[in-house]
Amino acid sequence: MATALSRAVKMLQSRESTAFSPAYLLKAQQASAVVLPVTTIIGLVVVFAAVLGGYAMGGGPFAVLLQPNELVVIGGAAVGSLVISAPGKVGKRLLASFKKAFTGKPPGKNDFLDLLKCLFQIFQAMRREGVVALEAHVQEPSKSTIFKQFPTVLARHHAVDFLVGGLRQLVDGCTPTELAQLFDTELETHHDEEHQPINLIRSTGDALPGLGIVAAVLGIIITMAHIDGGPEVIGHHVAAALVGTFLGILMCYGMLSPIATGIEMQAVSEARYLLCIKEALLAAARGTNPKLAIEFARSAIFSDERPTSIELEAALKAMKK
Repeated sequence: MATALSRAVKMLQSRESTAFSPAYLLKAQQASAVVLPVTTIIGLVVVFAAVLGGYAMGGGPFAVLLQPNELVVIGGAAVGSLVISAPGKVGKRLLASFKKAFTGKPPGKNDFLDLLKCLFQIFQAMRREGVVALEAHVQEPSKSTIFKQFPTVLARHHAVDFLVGGLRQLVDGCTPTELAQLFDTELETHHDEEHQPINLIRSTGDALPGLGIVAAVLGIIITMAHIDGGPEVIGHHVAAALVGTFLGILMCYGMLSPIATGIEMQAVSEARYLLCIKEALLAAARGTNPKLAIEFARSAIFSDERPTSIELEAALKAMKK
């Protein structure tokens, strides 16, 4: 009996030590890493499937919905209004935002963990060799022995520029107060730059129901021109005119508005990534030890994306081996 009990205790202790070992935690984290699907495309498919599916369940004829002239009026006017509202570089930012809506991947838990590990190595180098030792790393980050270990960090070019810019200011003797002011100004600029195209997409979406009414009015004008065509012909033209209103409302609330919100959510996540860098560098500039500086950065991450202290400790220990 005693022998069996001692064996059970040893087994539980072995499992517990394995569960909290750095290798086990890292393996579990990699296994839980899920590649984000293209949620914009999935969402649009669901929207159109629900709308058209409900229409089909009600016995609606799909042939009536095929009104390319209505789509030309609404779509063409919407594109034209976007072109008018996006002069110069704003147009390029607008196209980049649309691309981000379908291909962008906001930073996740593993991305934040890689950032924390990268920052920890940078701060360790600062502590051992002094701030001047960072000069070699900030000149060409892509060739840096530290940055090369973290391709997920290097892939975020704006974040790398933000980080390298802050490190360069530290090398040049910038005080923590001055560095905080510089960071705040850059974050504000980044916020305005990201939200310019978002506001344009949203305002264009808000105009789509009105453009749908324009298309419907044009359809009614065409209907009145065929007033002597009999009930069947008039009914067909009225239905075609109403398709314009339908398309305007659907494209507003089922397409552009959710796309703008999705881009905005990505911008919020990317801003949180930059805030993480800011908090870490400011802590390091105040002379905080590397582990505590990383904790300042970790506290800036949303709770459902934040690596736990155990996961971070395991990652740092595995990195030292």
